[in-house]
Amino acid sequence: MSHRPLSTRGKRAVLSVAVAAALVAGCDDLEPGGSSAGSGPDAAAGRAASPLTNPDGTKPGLAALTTEADKANARKLVDKLTVKGRGPKTGYERDKFGYAWMDTADGVPLARNGCDTRNDLLKLHGQDVEFRRGSDCVVVAMTLHDPYTGKTIEWRKKKAAEVQIDHVIPLSYSWQMGSSRWPESRRRQLANDALNLLPVQGRANSAKSDSGPASWLPPDRGIRCAYAVRFAQVALKYDLPVTDADKRTMLKQCGGHG
Repeated sequence: MSHRPLSTRGKRAVLSVAVAAALVAGCDDLEPGGSSAGSGPDAAAGRAASPLTNPDGTKPGLAALTTEADKANARKLVDKLTVKGRGPKTGYERDKFGYAWMDTADGVPLARNGCDTRNDLLKLHGQDVEFRRGSDCVVVAMTLHDPYTGKTIEWRKKKAAEVQIDHVIPLSYSWQMGSSRWPESRRRQLANDALNLLPVQGRANSAKSDSGPASWLPPDRGIRCAYAVRFAQVALKYDLPVTDADKRTMLKQCGGHG
């Protein structure tokens, strides 16, 4: 069967179809579950606060530190940390820091507001937050810019584990560094203090476990100095030492020699 040559209009139509197909194929780069990669300046919609201007942790997000001046200030903060070897985990139990997400830990932001700590953090850091019908506390859906991976997560409560609340200084780490000798009221503060808490991708939080910075850092390299600052802020607030390896790693993330 013979074929007549395509007209100019026909060639344009074929080209348009090819371009459209290429664009559709490009969508395969999206992460499953409504998450897409990217830690650019638009990812956090301008809401992420620098840890250097958020000393109590009550502003949303965790912004990267990019200027030399900010990194110099970060190193000064980390330099203040005292160093100690990590002790044994003997006797550690989560319940020694109070039951999970209690609203009654006195002396920390967001306490005793009628909403548990987990939902407080989801409301603080999430965007387009939706609540359970009849509640202004229980979050059932939101959009989260995860500072640890740089991904945007469309979270729904039916898949709750996709977003977890990370203790920046893990509770068992604090136990090994001295909180085992604290009164329980102070341990409850550490466990529920907004400064020590960030909603993040569940897989990243699970990978971190109870590691210090020398053993685990956020996958997104651009946020690592900010993470080091947040870790240092919590340690200084609670007079917790860090290991020598952790301190050296934190300095290195902010342009120091470590």
